[in-house]
Amino acid sequence: MRRQGVPRPRETRVLVVANQKGGVGKTTSTVNVAAGLAQLGQKVLVIDLDPQGNASTALGVEHHRGTPSTYDMLVDGQPLADVMTECADLPGLWAVPATIDLAGAEIELVSVVAREQRLARAIAAHPLVGTEDEVGDERFDYVFVDCPPSLGLLTLNALVAGREMFIPIQAEYYALEGLGMLLETVEMVRQHLNPGLTISTILLTMYDARTRLAAGVAEEVRGHFGDQVLKTAVPRSVRVSEAPSYGQTVMTYDPASAGALSYLEAAREIASKGAPA
Repeated sequence: MRRQGVPRPRETRVLVVANQKGGVGKTTSTVNVAAGLAQLGQKVLVIDLDPQGNASTALGVEHHRGTPSTYDMLVDGQPLADVMTECADLPGLWAVPATIDLAGAEIELVSVVAREQRLARAIAAHPLVGTEDEVGDERFDYVFVDCPPSLGLLTLNALVAGREMFIPIQAEYYALEGLGMLLETVEMVRQHLNPGLTISTILLTMYDARTRLAAGVAEEVRGHFGDQVLKTAVPRSVRVSEAPSYGQTVMTYDPASAGALSYLEAAREIASKGAPA
């Protein structure tokens, strides 16, 4: 289902979706915002860096053992182009699946030279990643990297590879707990490995407009991060939770649901805001 499009960025935007607190809607937000952007006419790639492979499941791509995956790219140095696959029901959306082999990647990478640069190099080497002048109209507009809920070597690879950070935060009591550690890690990466990394996007998830608590959390998050917080908040939604069990994002599973419309609006906002200068 194609929607009215949004302007394409002039160069590929690489967004790292991270929050080491589990259960905040990180993978859900990755796949649905990516699907929303594809519906808005953008060319999008999702790289699944979580050994659980939940993003791969939701995007309906094979991720059993032996499937070309992020493991082959990071550990064996296979080109990104060789491990990605187009999502069947969403034209313009591509994915690199994660297999269970990825669980051992952190240990296998420990002795590798420049181990935290592996993902950055793989992305930069892809012929369709770059500026309009370098690559032309065939370029990817967005690359989303879905991180595991931890701050290990896989997440570090993502933070070194990305230009922007996209942090989903649930509108619940402990929302900002644990965020301090993530922000410290980001600052460390910025100082030593990737000075261009910026937190560009915060998305409130599991938002229940009926409660004072959600409004209070939203106010606190907006007070802390200002314009980085999207105006759109994603409500709690059964349809959003159900969609992955059918190998789909909510964007194709139930496009008229509140969750799908919120993610589409969030995607539109990300595209309209543009990359940070």
